[in-house]
Amino acid sequence: MRLPVLVFDIETVTDLKAGAHLHGLEGLSEEDVGHALTKLRRQESGTDFQRLPLHEIVCISGLWVDEKGFRLFSFSQNDNTETEILQKFLSIFQKRRPVLVSWNGLQFDLPVISYRALYHGLSAPNLFDQGELNQQRRFSNYQNRYHHQHVDLMDVMAVFNGRNFQKLDDVAQFLGLPGKREKISEHISSYIQKNAWDQLEAYCEGDVLNTWLIYLRWSLLKGQLSSIDHLKAVQQTIEYLTNLSKHQQFLKDWEHSAQSTTFSSTFFLK
Repeated sequence: MRLPVLVFDIETVTDLKAGAHLHGLEGLSEEDVGHALTKLRRQESGTDFQRLPLHEIVCISGLWVDEKGFRLFSFSQNDNTETEILQKFLSIFQKRRPVLVSWNGLQFDLPVISYRALYHGLSAPNLFDQGELNQQRRFSNYQNRYHHQHVDLMDVMAVFNGRNFQKLDDVAQFLGLPGKREKISEHISSYIQKNAWDQLEAYCEGDVLNTWLIYLRWSLLKGQLSSIDHLKAVQQTIEYLTNLSKHQQFLKDWEHSAQSTTFSSTFFLK
């Protein structure tokens, strides 16, 4: 498995200001703008899920893995503007060129980051270059779905066929991982209103951890990790999380879920 690896996930809310401008709703209250945008989107697509450019990023979480070990982090609007969140995340690619790992990152996370970076006038050539600046990146970049510089696990595990897409939670549970321990993904706004940023960051980091553990299993499947190295990486992850107080419940839920499969249950043998 090539290092460094950066597993990432984002959490978003609807950008009411941009949405009001886009649809000519200036002058309405935020509540009315929100209702109007939802109604318009339902009429347009039959879903409440907003257009990608209108997803304001409130949190980006990541797990950085290299020769030195692990570092789990979150940039959120608890203490950053959206611009600052993006600047901090994009600056990672100025220094290193990690293997990027996501779940649905090619269809959601990365396009949203692209739109929001455009909106704020930011630049990130090392993330978005497809060979215009560096010829070698024609064949190894973060956008092309058939390159493994960015591994979108939902995409590769579906063999690039949308009919085969699965939810992160379902695959995690299937493999004996914790999955989404708190079903708050549809209520991100309420956590922001309650100023519960620690819980929101822990939720986003939980998705990152599930994605990382699926990536390890996928690397084992591909032969990029031996059975011994896979077990070592899992044990190192458990050891790392043991020292993070806010992820003790993740560990407990993982140990419980692991008992559902013969393979995963071996990770927690005393």
